[in-house]
Amino acid sequence: MDRIGKESGLSSTDVQGAIDELYGVCTAEPPAGEQIIEDAGLEKDSYEDRYFFKGSNPNNYVTFNGENAGWRIISIENNGSLKIIKTDDIGEMSWDKTGGRYGSNIWTRPADLNSYLNEEYFETLVDKEYVIAYDWNIGMLDSGANSQEDLSLEIQQECSTKWNGKVAIVSMSEYLRTNSNAEKCNTIDKVISNYSNCNNTNWLFSGATSTMSAIDGGGNLLYYILDNGRPNPMVYPSATAPIRPVLYLSSDIKITGGDGSQSNPYEISL
Repeated sequence: MDRIGKESGLSSTDVQGAIDELYGVCTAEPPAGEQIIEDAGLEKDSYEDRYFFKGSNPNNYVTFNGENAGWRIISIENNGSLKIIKTDDIGEMSWDKTGGRYGSNIWTRPADLNSYLNEEYFETLVDKEYVIAYDWNIGMLDSGANSQEDLSLEIQQECSTKWNGKVAIVSMSEYLRTNSNAEKCNTIDKVISNYSNCNNTNWLFSGATSTMSAIDGGGNLLYYILDNGRPNPMVYPSATAPIRPVLYLSSDIKITGGDGSQSNPYEISL
């Protein structure tokens, strides 16, 4: 089955061209048909003009920064850029520990993690020219976000505040949208109730990790994913958790090989 990339037989090797040929320009019904999407593990998002890789283990591995299969594609944005996440964490760190007694949950303060990822960590990347500054959705979730019946309000809250930068971490709404079991796992509350099952249908779950999602309403709290997969809304920014960097790759990159599997990840170049 065809996949994005040179070996799929597509005439275009640039990311946007390949997306246009396979799916059209972010249409609700991709013209290439549902079978391609099902085979690739890539699905049109129900809330925004984006495509997400969903399920337990889709073929979304990419070689970046000299790391073979060291990153995975979270989503394809409507401008053709790729949002990717590091396969393994870079160690346990706090979100912030200098912004008050328990740290600050204001990312733009800047939070300590913000500064580290966009200064020290970014400078370690050997392929930094592939990375673009992007407007990230960093709006806080209200304290009742986990009890919402669907994702729409949570996404609206995240989109209410933008931050332009190059490196951050995954948000709670993205963590939910990479899960293929929408019936049981598409809200924070559902995952809290069904986390042992939801872990099996979400490739983003790999143990404990921190998220971008701060909580509004006082207390300087954040959402973390615990090592059992349960979202925890009662964590102070000063607490440490494994960090998996996330960044956007330019739509100018070319996919030059691979099929996205872990043994044959997508290869990219400018």
